[in-house]
Amino acid sequence: MAERALDVVTGAFSYTGRHIASRLLAAGREVRTLTGHPEREDPFGGRVLALPYRFDDPAAMARSLEGAETLYNTYWVRFARGGRSHDRAVHDSEVLFAAAAAAGVRRIVHVSITGADPASPLPYFRGKGRVEAALRACGPDFAIVRPTLVFGHGDVLLHNIAWALRRLPAFALFGDGAYPVQPVHVDDVAELAVRLGREGAGAAADAVGPETYTYRDLVARVAEAIGRRVPLVPLPPGLAWAGAAAVGVVVRDVVVTRDEIAGLMAGLLVSRQAPTGGSRLSEWLRANAPTLGLRWVSEIRRHYAP
Repeated sequence: MAERALDVVTGAFSYTGRHIASRLLAAGREVRTLTGHPEREDPFGGRVLALPYRFDDPAAMARSLEGAETLYNTYWVRFARGGRSHDRAVHDSEVLFAAAAAAGVRRIVHVSITGADPASPLPYFRGKGRVEAALRACGPDFAIVRPTLVFGHGDVLLHNIAWALRRLPAFALFGDGAYPVQPVHVDDVAELAVRLGREGAGAAADAVGPETYTYRDLVARVAEAIGRRVPLVPLPPGLAWAGAAAVGVVVRDVVVTRDEIAGLMAGLLVSRQAPTGGSRLSEWLRANAPTLGLRWVSEIRRHYAP
């Protein structure tokens, strides 16, 4: 029997990578993952071999990628912590891409973000833009997926907005909340990534949902779905960030970063391209309201805890 074609997904035990890996397995592909936590339980029942990132040893990284047709890359950091920074993540991404080229990987599909720009004043979006530039220069065929605001079971943003709405007497908006957001379901992001892995050499496509809201309306929709009437209070962004930081002390997590607030208020989480996904946030909220926000979804626990 012929061996199945092999793909490598970074972070297949995490969030977006898990959805990409699930689609590849369903299509009959063999999947391997590179991860910062190879000791964690395989959610795919042992079907995905987990190997550690070896950013300190490019030759070892290349061996981990040998035999792969496509590398699906979701590696990044939301914020600096424990020696990790956006600059470090750019360097590590360059090591990963060079290792893929050395291993003979045919194509790299990279998950970036709308608003990625190497000239951005915001370190998060600037770093994402620098990684895209490194990908274009590394050699193998490539495709870039740029999601807007990703939602779905276990997402950080919407679940934690709902958590706050369930527990706090008021909800602080960053400024007036009138800036736009265009949510996209994580399954639609994964579907686009896998499709570009088959046919999208040189493509760069935004992963975009069919509905656009103001941030204020987005929060109001979440509150309505979970049956909460909570005042939405416009605050200066710095003051709202300080309040979020106080909540972060309670939940032992980073709730939101200044970069994320600035990018949100600048309208970077929308696209001028046509929607690529059909999943509607309005329908998803109705279907998931009973469990939305019952527990805090911790970024630190997901990416930084042992």
